[in-house]
Amino acid sequence: MERWWNQDLVRRTGAELVGTYALVTAGCGAIMVDTQTGTLGHVGVALTFGLIIMVMIAATGHISGAHFNPAVTVAFALTRHFSWRDVPFYVSGQILGAVLGALTLRLVIGDVAALGVTLPAGSVGEAFGLEVLLTAVLMFVIIAVATDTRAVGETAAIAIGATVGLDALWGGPISGASMNPARSIGPALIAGVGADQWIYLVAPLIGAAIGGFLYQWLRRPATAPESPIPIPSESAAD
Repeated sequence: MERWWNQDLVRRTGAELVGTYALVTAGCGAIMVDTQTGTLGHVGVALTFGLIIMVMIAATGHISGAHFNPAVTVAFALTRHFSWRDVPFYVSGQILGAVLGALTLRLVIGDVAALGVTLPAGSVGEAFGLEVLLTAVLMFVIIAVATDTRAVGETAAIAIGATVGLDALWGGPISGASMNPARSIGPALIAGVGADQWIYLVAPLIGAAIGGFLYQWLRRPATAPESPIPIPSESAAD
């Protein structure tokens, strides 16, 4: 009888754990350090999140695909780019990595800024809407560079990291720009914060599904004939 797990799946899950651990320790750690010192500012924190994603995609993307986000994993499965069988393993690794990251921050820095937990600064409706929108943009970019052979694969880490940083820059002051249930669950569990955390579980899942399906609808099959109608140059905007 075939085993329900194998060494390759264990390695891939481990890479997801390591990547999500790095995301929480660096990103949430930046929030905590800025709270203590005031040296990073909002821009510095946003750039930290973007840079750690970029670095970890470059380091582990060839092993696991570098999801580091349950919403991304589920969206890949919904769009048939990932096996549903592997989803529980990836999500478990991501959440465990986030929890271990939050525990590390508590041990090293202490109970500062609620360990970088995400909380809405505006209304619940504003935060929910922004999380859906931000995650949709992120997933749109991810699925484009990860699944379409016409995209330049070497720039995937830069494109995705830049999108995370950009989303955090403009959406962070209102919603916290989580875009990632694991990133929110880890600090919230260790800090004992439950208020409004449902936003960061539900909204990213909806947003990632929207972004994934939108790109699937827009893309053309690689074998389709070229359109005889001139196509305007595409914007590089996220």
